[in-house]
This record gives sequence, C-alpha cells and structure tokens, in this order.
Amino acid sequence: MADPILIARHGDIECHLLPELANRHGLITGATGTGKTITLQTLAEQLSRLGVPVFMADIKGDLTGISQTGSLSPKMADILKERGLEAPKPLACPTTLWDVFGEQGHPVRATVSDMGPLLLSRMLNLNDTQQGVLQLVFKIADDNGLLLLDLKDLRAMLQQVGDNASTFTTEYGNISPASVGAIQRGLMQIEEQGGDQFFGEPMLDIHDFMQTVDGHGVINILAADKLMNAPRLYATFLLWMLSELFESLPEVGDLDKPKLVFFFDEAHLLFNDAPKALIERIELVVRLVRSKGVGVFFVTQNPLDVPESVLGQLGNRVQHALRAFTPRDQKAVKSAADTMRANPGLDIATAITELAVGEALVSCLDDKGRPSITQRVFVLPPGSQIGPITPEQRKALLDGSLVAGVYEKMVDRESAYEKLKGRAAATPTREEAQASTPQSMRDEAAAAVRAGTPQAQETAPDSGHSWLGDVAGGLLRGSGRKDSVLETVAKSAARSIGSTVGREIIRGVLGSLLGGSSRRR
Repeated sequence: MADPILIARHGDIECHLLPELANRHGLITGATGTGKTITLQTLAEQLSRLGVPVFMADIKGDLTGISQTGSLSPKMADILKERGLEAPKPLACPTTLWDVFGEQGHPVRATVSDMGPLLLSRMLNLNDTQQGVLQLVFKIADDNGLLLLDLKDLRAMLQQVGDNASTFTTEYGNISPASVGAIQRGLMQIEEQGGDQFFGEPMLDIHDFMQTVDGHGVINILAADKLMNAPRLYATFLLWMLSELFESLPEVGDLDKPKLVFFFDEAHLLFNDAPKALIERIELVVRLVRSKGVGVFFVTQNPLDVPESVLGQLGNRVQHALRAFTPRDQKAVKSAADTMRANPGLDIATAITELAVGEALVSCLDDKGRPSITQRVFVLPPGSQIGPITPEQRKALLDGSLVAGVYEKMVDRESAYEKLKGRAAATPTREEAQASTPQSMRDEAAAAVRAGTPQAQETAPDSGHSWLGDVAGGLLRGSGRKDSVLETVAKSAARSIGSTVGREIIRGVLGSLLGGSSRRR
C-alpha cells in the first residue's frame, strides 16, 4: 500500500488522503483568495511523488510553478512558524504543458466525431430541436461513410443535409432549415472564439496524460487563462477528456493508488444551464470512472455549484472559507456544513465563515471508506514554486517534453469536406455536358425522333436550341397528347443533363419512352 498523503495539520491533528481511496473523488471549495489553488498544488505534488499522474487546468496561470523547485520566502517562513508547521522539502515535479490554442503548451485536439452530438450541442448551446437535427447530421454522415474531423467537415455536412433535406426526411425524419441555420451560426461563434483550433487531427491520445518520470507522476497542466474567455468550450473540453478516460480505460477495480487524478477547476461552468441529459451523463461518468482507476476532484467556490447527484459521489472534502454576506451565501454555508461529518467539538457552519487563508475544514475517507470527522486544520504548503514560470522556463519544458513534436503539426486528411466538395467539383455544367456528348449521339437521337414523328420531319432542328430540347419536343409532338406528366418528366430530364448520373438517367428515360412510342405505333 502507498503511504498516506499528509495534506493538513493543526497541532496533533493530522489529515491524510489515502491513495487507495483517492479514486472516490473529492471536492475543494472556498471563496476567492482563501487558498484553493495552494491546496490543489499541494495535493497534485504529493500525488506525483507517489507516482500518480495528474491533470489540472491552470485558470490564472500560476500553477506552472509546480515544475520548478520552490524556495521559502521570509513571509511564508513566518506564517509556518506561527502555525507550528514545518517547512516543506523543496522539490519539482515532471510537467507537461498543454494548450488548446497551441501557444503556451502542446496543442490539444479532438475530432468532431469523437466529441459527439451531445457534447457539441452543449458547446453550441442548442435547444432540443436543434440537438435532434445535429444528431441526424451525425447519423447521416456515419451511414454514408463521411468522416467528421474538423469544423469545415461539419459545416459541409450541414450544408449537404440542409440542401437535400427532402431527400433525407423519409428515412431520418424532418430536418428544419431554421435548425440547420442555428447550428451554422453556433459554429461561427465557436470559430471566432478559437474553437476551430481544437477540432482536428492528430487527436489527443488520452494515455499521454498517464506518464511517469523516474517514478514520479507527470503533472499535465492545461493553459486555461485564454480558454476561460469561452466558458462553454472550456467546460465541454474538460468533460470530453473525462469521457475519453471513461471510455478508453479498462476496468481495474480498486488499486493501491489511482492511474490518474483529474482536477476540474471552475467546476460550476460544467453545470451552469446544463441540460438534464448532460447532468445524467456526468453523474454516470463520475460514478463509474472510479473503477477505471481515475479520481476526480471538483474545484469551485460554492458547494451549491455541484448538483446533489454528483455531490454525493465526492468522498474527500476540503472546505475553505465562505462569506455569508447574502442569503445565497448563507445557504451555501449551511449546505457545506450539512454535507460534512459532524465534529462534537466544532461548530462547522460558524467555522466556515471564520477560516483564515490557507486554513480549511477537512474530511477525507478513512481506511474503511467512511468520511472522517471534520477537522479544522492548516493546509501544508507545496515544496515546489508558488507562482508562474518564466517564458524561458516554459520553452525548456516544451522542448524537453515527452510528447514534443507529436501534436504540433495539424493533419488534414480526406474527410467529409473533401469528399462533398470533390463531388461538387466533379459535376460538369450544362454547357460542359453538351460539349462532352458526341455529335453522333445527338444526330442519332434527332434522327430517331424524326423517324417516328411526321411533324418533326417537316421542321429542321433550330441550332439555337439544345439537342435534348429537340428530342423532348419531338416526343411530346409525336405522342399527339398534351400529357402534363410526360411533359414534367421531359423537363426534369432536361434539367438533369448537367451531371454524369443525370446523363445516365436521361438515357434510361428516353429509352423507355421511345420504346413505348414504337409499341404504340
């Protein structure tokens, strides 16, 4: 069994996170400036020391310091002395930097197909009807072997489905042009936010998050300061990664330590206005990903930000200070107090509003999987650097990374866009079709018409009309009928002459009509 992780202390009271129970998930909450980031860094550092890889998003840009050996400032030394805590042992963790935009880390990409219609609908903020249309587009693409890899693929597929909606209605259901337009507008907004850089290949291999160096787990840090300008993109991206872990990892049951611990910062963005289907999906993933050896820690300001169905799955709790200035704040304090195991000697609700920076109420699972009694303790500081790294240090990390050069160059292989545009380019114009038709075929068709229609024999074809118009006209005159159905077929056939498939249809239609005329004669 791995050694317990000491995360907080006050006098003789110590609070440990048991590695074998870190996959029972956790919650770190507290108001801005109360110490959540330091708690996150301490936990990640200690997990790395045990050989557990970690993923976390860097919202403010100050978590990258975990890659550098820390030093104790005079101010920190005074605080530790006042609280009776020992200075941490200096250390640095192996770190891989990631960035959706490819600016501050290795690019992270997913394909549109892999993202799927449910998560993409969340990203685009679609209603139920629009989501249904998007699901149909994915289904049509799958049935026709069209790969949806990037946004231009999805745009081309939406245009194809929208332009041919009546063709797909019988088999797939109604496709509203208004819904197609709404999805296209949503894609435009995502592109303006830089989301087009996220979709494509090479797609992230989730196993690249699960690396170790010299027995220490690699800390994977996603640069999210810019990504936070598009909160739906941020939340959907992190949820996609969590879903990838759930879908790609095998069942392993309970291990001595997790395969990976995933810190979901600003977790409230995941649940804001989320549809019921998505909440159910998140609950399912959180409940079942434990058996894949993955622990998930949600980090947010208010415990009310997390739905109760998900909150009930989070066994390890670190509660920093909350402010009770408004009725909602007071409700949050009471909710946080009620969800932590009671301590007879501690008024939890009152303590939550009195906690100092770096002080927290901690309740982790004990060796029997039960929440321990809540303790008021001081979170231990990390041994790595507190604060961001320099551009030079960042460049050195990128150059020496385990995945250096793997994701930097985007690949654009043949997919839905190329195939659909290729079909359009291969379709000749009417003039091209007429020019490519042998003169002998035109003469033969005209002669056949003249042979069966006396009126046509008296009138020479006008060189200013298309040869097909002469044929269709001769057929109509030769029949002696003003049959509207026949006229419609002939006109439709004439309009179809522009494509190779159209020419084949025309030959079949004309053959049957001419044969019918011969039999009638």
